[in-house]
Amino acid sequence: MAVTAAASPPDDERIRRRLVLSAAAALAVGSCGAWAYGRAGASWTDVLRDLAVGWSYAGAGLAAWWRRPANRTGPLMLAVGLTWFLGNLQGTNVPLLFALGAWTEALNLAVLAHLLLAYPEGRTTTATDRRVVSAGYLLVGVGGLLRTLLYDPAAAGTASYLNCRTCGPNALLLRSEPDLFAAVDLGYRWLGVVLTLCCTARLVRRWRAGGPARRRTLMPAWIALSVAVAFIGWEMLYVMAPDALGPAATVLAFPSDLSQIAVPFAFLVGLLRMRLRRAAVVDLVTEAAADPGLRRLQEVLARVLGDPSVRLGLRTTGRAVATATAASGAPANTEDPRAVAHGYIDPYGRPLLLPAAEDPALSVTSLGGEEAEDVVEAVLVHDSALDDEPELLAAAGAAVRLCLRTSWLRSEMRAREEGAAEARSRLLRAADEQRRQLERNLHDGAQTRLVLALMTLRRAGSIVLRGDGENERDGTAGTPQEDAALRRAVADAEETLRQALEDLRELAQGIHPAVLTREGIGPAVTALAERSTLPVEVTAEPGRYPPFIESAAYFTVCEALSNAVKHARAERVQVSVRREGAVLVVEVADDGTGGADPARGTGLSLLADRLSAAGGVLRIGDGPHRGTRVRAELPCA
Repeated sequence: MAVTAAASPPDDERIRRRLVLSAAAALAVGSCGAWAYGRAGASWTDVLRDLAVGWSYAGAGLAAWWRRPANRTGPLMLAVGLTWFLGNLQGTNVPLLFALGAWTEALNLAVLAHLLLAYPEGRTTTATDRRVVSAGYLLVGVGGLLRTLLYDPAAAGTASYLNCRTCGPNALLLRSEPDLFAAVDLGYRWLGVVLTLCCTARLVRRWRAGGPARRRTLMPAWIALSVAVAFIGWEMLYVMAPDALGPAATVLAFPSDLSQIAVPFAFLVGLLRMRLRRAAVVDLVTEAAADPGLRRLQEVLARVLGDPSVRLGLRTTGRAVATATAASGAPANTEDPRAVAHGYIDPYGRPLLLPAAEDPALSVTSLGGEEAEDVVEAVLVHDSALDDEPELLAAAGAAVRLCLRTSWLRSEMRAREEGAAEARSRLLRAADEQRRQLERNLHDGAQTRLVLALMTLRRAGSIVLRGDGENERDGTAGTPQEDAALRRAVADAEETLRQALEDLRELAQGIHPAVLTREGIGPAVTALAERSTLPVEVTAEPGRYPPFIESAAYFTVCEALSNAVKHARAERVQVSVRREGAVLVVEVADDGTGGADPARGTGLSLLADRLSAAGGVLRIGDGPHRGTRVRAELPCA
């Protein structure tokens, strides 16, 4: 829905001039009406009550016009206040003014009916409402004129609420026939009752057809209608039986006037209620900034807009589906043919059916998607009573767009973080596989060749020894010095090969222990403990886990043992490997000095990165006997 742009300065100035002139007219008309009413014999309390009612409508109308210049409800309320005083002109002795007052005596009720049927939009929305309003003005214009042509205050002075036989004379009087006038007056009043019933029926129909927001909006109209009906009934009873109430008439007049004074302010409060709700949009912005999720956002929208029927819809595009899924946690049902046909889904992932264009109860407001920064196109299905509140809808739309952008950005960040974590995991898995491959190559290649070379050298040494014995028997042996040098050379070569083979085995063990691949984490940790220079107590549950998890667990123990030996000055270490549900828990606790901090060393920080890439966490704290406890938790389901 397009939002009306703010009025330009010339428009504001023109509205201010109109308001000033209207206020002056209300003061002038009210003053004249009060003077005429007092001249007709009314007490000063009656005059004050009359002024309070008329000026209440005029003041509320001016306030509504000032705050809502695009809405015609304010001018209609002002018109009710101005026409309220016209009947008082019958209290003057100016014939033309008396005739004008008698003619327009009920004009304020016709304007009030117009106000009731036009509220809150400020305009009638159906042909039937327009007919009822036109009939009211026609009754006053034609019926009021016919009644005035026959009204002789000297003969039928009680026909007016002024009850003044000395007022007038009537400048429009054609002939004075009291019986004919009484019949016309009675028909005039009963037609007014019929129009009041028609107005009531139209309000009932609007009430039943509207949603909760529409019904709350129409509440001032119901208050005004009730007061108007009570006022008409009061007037008819007073005209038909002036002495029926007796002393109670004076007592009941005061609450009747108070209720009439309250009506215009009820209209004003109802009209400005939506504007006051704009302050509640702050709550909506706060919720949106906190990324509450689309379901929660829809609930807040319903509360702020005062419409429980509010439904938020997102266009069924890739971005909208991703945002709805991320923000609501429910997968969007885009396979539903209704979702494809209508193109929108609600925060629950269900297709949102947009109301038909001719549906008077519901409206659709676009909330985003038209600008480049709007990542998701959204709509709001709401009660049509909110159509007259473009500022409120615009504020709510801005908050919704903020929430959608926040949800989309956070989903993008989560997706990127997950992608980065998956990339790190793939890299570490590839590195781990390369370590395994390197260990196999060393074992099957270089180690095997060194073993074969060592065996060959040993056979050569044996041959040398046997050759020395045979040469001694044959008398062809070399000198003792030559034989001793040859044996030393063979022994040195054998020792060098043995040391090289041991170093190679240790290198392969550091790259990836073969026992870890063959037997699993328990035997591998036990073998590692046996080679440690510190006493290590190992408790390991039997079982195999994914290779990547076993590798991460093994090197966690390696790093923790290395830190205990090099930095903690520990005397004893305890290692525990166990499964807790779907988590493999590895704990290494020492009795050293403690104070291990991943931020102060690369070993633990790299270990934390390795565990994170494997989907695990690293926790470092105090051990049971001072010292340090390193705990790794890895998923193993």
